[in-house]
Amino acid sequence: MPRPTPALALTATLALVLSGCGATETATDGSSGDDASGELQVVASVYPVEFLVERVAADHATVTSLTPPGVDPHSLELSPRDVGSLGSADLVVYSAGLQAAVDEAVDSQAGDIALDVAPAADLLALDETEEEHAEHAGGGEDEHEDSEEHAADEHGAEEHEGHDHGGEDPHFWLDPERYGRVAETVADRFAEVDPAHAEDYQANAAALVSELTALDEEFADGLVDCASRDVVTTHEAFGYLAQRYDLHQLGITGLSPEAEPSAARLAQITAQVEELDVRTIYAEPILTDAVARTVAQETGTQVLTLDPLEGITEESAGQDYLAVMRANLQALSDGLDCS
Repeated sequence: MPRPTPALALTATLALVLSGCGATETATDGSSGDDASGELQVVASVYPVEFLVERVAADHATVTSLTPPGVDPHSLELSPRDVGSLGSADLVVYSAGLQAAVDEAVDSQAGDIALDVAPAADLLALDETEEEHAEHAGGGEDEHEDSEEHAADEHGAEEHEGHDHGGEDPHFWLDPERYGRVAETVADRFAEVDPAHAEDYQANAAALVSELTALDEEFADGLVDCASRDVVTTHEAFGYLAQRYDLHQLGITGLSPEAEPSAARLAQITAQVEELDVRTIYAEPILTDAVARTVAQETGTQVLTLDPLEGITEESAGQDYLAVMRANLQALSDGLDCS
């Protein structure tokens, strides 16, 4: 029998290697376009969007994420290959205003195949959430308003450096009810793209909304009777959660997790923590806890973790959105002394 030529041997080897490659977690490592199984190829911008898409699509789609685990989504940078992967996907799901790099990539590559979930989330203006949070501060309302206005004047430019939220808070997924509305919108779009499985998408979304409704009830019941309603966080990612459950958020920095608080801001937060008798400072899993521990050391408070769910890592308190949100509820209950 004739021996195979080197070229044929190399071709056969490559075929075997490629046949063993499956769906991957990030767009950098994956490919787009319908695969042999007929599954849709979907690109999601960030974990909260990815979770919804995976739950709604189930086994009808292969989902890749543009934001690798452990990467701060606000400062995400995309490679040319990442950007190019959008053009050959069946659907790109993202939230405009959250990640500037993703917005630019969608504008240049995705066109009609992109679904922006921000309108379905009905994002709140930053000043709107700040005003509503101030109403929950009770006797310290005037002090909160003055301090927040001062912080806004001092940090306004740096808080929004590096990503454009258009004056809106993008962290809608921390309100389970609002998150459920977005899931329904995702299901509607999947049904348009793949009408053969429309009933599956709608049923999957309905099941997820049911789980989110149960989660919402757990939060409402668990946070109804707390010694404190003041939540001091590393950065102001928890506005939707605070509004939904009648809490008052105090961010050491503003909306941008990259912003470094000035000495004046640290002194201001320290004074507020002492004045409001706050017992807990909340750090985040993918950010350094140095600032939180500095404030805690100055005020004699404890440090607990509150996860804004911008990604799932080994440091996360659960394997998915629902598990981490329940861990957040426990952390809030412990830190606010809820009964």
